[in-house]
Amino acid sequence: MITFPNAKINIGLNILSKREDGYHNLETIFYPIGLRDGLEVVESDSLSFSSSGIEIPGNEMDNLCVKAYHLLANDYKLPPIHIHLHKHIPIGAGLGGGSSDASFFIKLMNEKFEIGLDFSKMEDYASQLGSDCAFFIQNKPSIAFAKGDQLQNIALDLSKYFLVLIMPPVHVSTAEAYRGVIPHSVTNSLIELINLPIEAWKATIKNDFETSVFDQYPIVGEIKSKLYQSGALFASMSGSGASVFGIFREKVQLTELEKDNQVFYGV
Repeated sequence: MITFPNAKINIGLNILSKREDGYHNLETIFYPIGLRDGLEVVESDSLSFSSSGIEIPGNEMDNLCVKAYHLLANDYKLPPIHIHLHKHIPIGAGLGGGSSDASFFIKLMNEKFEIGLDFSKMEDYASQLGSDCAFFIQNKPSIAFAKGDQLQNIALDLSKYFLVLIMPPVHVSTAEAYRGVIPHSVTNSLIELINLPIEAWKATIKNDFETSVFDQYPIVGEIKSKLYQSGALFASMSGSGASVFGIFREKVQLTELEKDNQVFYGV
């Protein structure tokens, strides 16, 4: 059985406070996009994992899909399987690719082996694997609170716009990005700001990771500036970076940015 996990972008990201458990309370909007990996599961003689496409760092048996298998196998009788992941979503991009793979794996296993999990139970399992994993279970535009695992669906539709995603040749670790952020309260919640016209988002919706990431990796900030120069209605780094997206009213071709970066059009 095959499934195609998709990426997400963050529209706004406020780091509100440090939690006693070491995580941060945040507020962000997750929006699913069409950039996808490929994930296949077949029954096998033993549990195994392989990958193609973008090289995945680390031990293959530490992949989140393998961890998700063990998590489910603790509670349900599952046969051994072979997992193959074709990696297309850039790594270290703030796009949630690994989280999406894990959550789509849970959904695939639930369907393939008729486990009988509802959305709520699948979200519980996904949350044990990563703070943003639960989002990909229902995979709908949502505002996220707490660690990013408390979700509320919102009515946000960007389908009439043209979305461009830029991935520069740098990798930003989440831990690295958090070290440069100072938590703060906000006056206006994203749930209010997202209802403003997109043209107003530039002055009102911010990603708190941008300041420190732009300082360390100026190329990321330069990409955001070039997107605005090219006519973007709104541009932002996604998550903790390093990818940057631009929302345009019409289709564009950003030839200059294609020279040194990966550019994904109409995602």
